[in-house]
Amino acid sequence: MAFRESGNLKPFEKHIWLSSPTMHGEELKYMSDAFNTNWMSTVGENIDKAEELLADYIGVKYAVALSCGTAALHLATKLAGEKLYGQPRPNEGTLSGKTVFASDCTFDASINPIAYEDGNAVFIDTEYDTWNMDPKALEKAFSIYPDVKLVVLAHLYGTPGKAEEIKEICDRHGALIVEDAAESLGAKYKLGDKWVETGSLGDYNCISFNGNKIITGSSGGMFLTNSKEDAEKVRKWSTQSRENAPWYQHEEIGYNYRMSNVIAGVVRGQFPYLSEHIAQKKAIYERYKEGFKDLPVSMNPFDREKSEPNFWLSCMIIDKDYMCPQARDDNHAVYNSESNKSCPTEILETLSRFNAEGRPIWKPMHAQPIYRSHPFITANGNGRAVSNAYIDTGKALDVGMDIFSRGLCLPSDNKMTAEEQDKIIEIIKNCFR
Repeated sequence: MAFRESGNLKPFEKHIWLSSPTMHGEELKYMSDAFNTNWMSTVGENIDKAEELLADYIGVKYAVALSCGTAALHLATKLAGEKLYGQPRPNEGTLSGKTVFASDCTFDASINPIAYEDGNAVFIDTEYDTWNMDPKALEKAFSIYPDVKLVVLAHLYGTPGKAEEIKEICDRHGALIVEDAAESLGAKYKLGDKWVETGSLGDYNCISFNGNKIITGSSGGMFLTNSKEDAEKVRKWSTQSRENAPWYQHEEIGYNYRMSNVIAGVVRGQFPYLSEHIAQKKAIYERYKEGFKDLPVSMNPFDREKSEPNFWLSCMIIDKDYMCPQARDDNHAVYNSESNKSCPTEILETLSRFNAEGRPIWKPMHAQPIYRSHPFITANGNGRAVSNAYIDTGKALDVGMDIFSRGLCLPSDNKMTAEEQDKIIEIIKNCFR
């Protein structure tokens, strides 16, 4: 192995997490209020207050509290499909037979709602500046699929994508945007001359309160909008689409997606600490950046002029010339160690031996077994079948897979001490010796 012991490095006695919940106490008060007043279902003061807090913070008129971020993404995608193509049959999705452009480097919760609604995802390659959807690839995709009217845009690891360019392209082509801000609550983006929150940049916007997010409800999510009609539609769908009748009457498909008043109590208690959590996460990012300044690596990037991330996860990418050989199949990874070089597999395995948790970068959607038959568009055009020996296209461009192959997510828990993080930095340095 390339890893070299230095000093008296020993495994952490207490596990260092990638990103775990940070609780403060107020959460229990609001949960107890739900218990003591017997409002334990999907209605109650905590839900109302959580919706008000989030809508006010994000700068939108309405928020709908849902059971998880995936539920928010599903109903946002369903709503976009109905707006574009009308109400479908009960056994069909609103995107039946339609093509949707989507971020390629993301978690599959961004993408699966397209399939839930019977649509066909076309994956748009990533750019190196923010590790998000590449506007050049999006523009190329519209030249190939000019009839597309919906784009699903995710902000990776709390870093805003190039939203202004993407919005301009979508406006020009008459396309709607579903914004997946599940990872980026609290991140800001400069739209024109005004700073706005992620979660307000699309036509339909979603955030998550999953247990590892910047603030949590243990679960939960929100749909965010400026349209009262859209908010009411999503609220109706999330409660099994019950009609206004004295009995249970249903005229369209619904879902059991509403947030619990207990979970909303956790969100309500967490919310005052959002800025504090962001500051802690930023300090972790900056400490890694300083600690790695002499290594052939760089941190996950962002546009300092146009964005302020929430720094949810700190990530690093290894310079190409300092990658040791690494191979991955769908379930396993192997590497050959070399002096002065390393790779994500070696670093993650080493961190694990020291009782610390890292994670590979999201594997791009176009490389996932379930979606390998779907189109993939790069800035040069079709990203499939471009490496044939008889096709003179130069080096095949696949930014997302390059970042996946050389990048990793670092321990980013905001309860990690500076001393613990310094030890992690030393462990990673030793991988390059």
